[in-house]
Amino acid sequence: MPTLTAFFESAKLPVMSEVAHALIRTLNDESATAAQVEAIMAKDPAMTATLLRMANSAQFGLSRQVLSLDHAIALMGMSRVRALALSASMGAAFPEVPGLDRNEFWKFSMACAGYAQWLAGGAGLDPQQAWLAGMMLRLGELLICQRALQSLEEIEALPKQALSRWECELRLLGFDEAQVTAVLARHWNFPDAIITGLQSAADPMSAEPFDPLAGVVHLAALLADCPSPHPDLVADLPLAVINALELDRHWMVARFPRPDAFVDVSGLA
Repeated sequence: MPTLTAFFESAKLPVMSEVAHALIRTLNDESATAAQVEAIMAKDPAMTATLLRMANSAQFGLSRQVLSLDHAIALMGMSRVRALALSASMGAAFPEVPGLDRNEFWKFSMACAGYAQWLAGGAGLDPQQAWLAGMMLRLGELLICQRALQSLEEIEALPKQALSRWECELRLLGFDEAQVTAVLARHWNFPDAIITGLQSAADPMSAEPFDPLAGVVHLAALLADCPSPHPDLVADLPLAVINALELDRHWMVARFPRPDAFVDVSGLA
């Protein structure tokens, strides 16, 4: 059984564009301005077109059409627009994997990102950082498929549940997709907070100290795999994680979001 280090020694890592790398650097720069982010994205017309298509999709429910980058930033905020641009870049960086439903994969990723953003608000975390970590969570599975395609059929044959997938990956490989994604995030120079959160997202209660971002992404993944999400599902989520995050379950039920509010893969699939 290969170690995570050995796995990456022969893995072919996806390449992010120079524009995407420049955007990632702004994540570590608290002084980065909206004008700087806009100037970076403007260098990639394809990314800009994809971002505007995503911004004008039904998931955002904006009252007016977004016509330009500066207009998108004014309406949605720099952090949200930057996260959308990076998610589009991640979608473009990975080729299609035979046997993996690409559309369903990105639907999960968008749902996980949306739930993570919502939960982060209740837990007092950075919502955009949580959105991006949720969006990235399953990228490790794409690398696992590339290096261990024989395992894909067994993983994909399982019920569409994050816990089952993580347990299967650990049994077959000795590590899970979130841990693979954490190494990829480090390779792409994402902020340490996102890397640390991804490392223990599959089992946040095992990490010492407990990482709140890992807990948020863990809960978000469990919800993202539900075929018909509804407020009653809050009762089925792991209480230990909810308590560690100091989330109010009454708030979670009352403010449970509609999944169609943030699932739109038109710009990613």
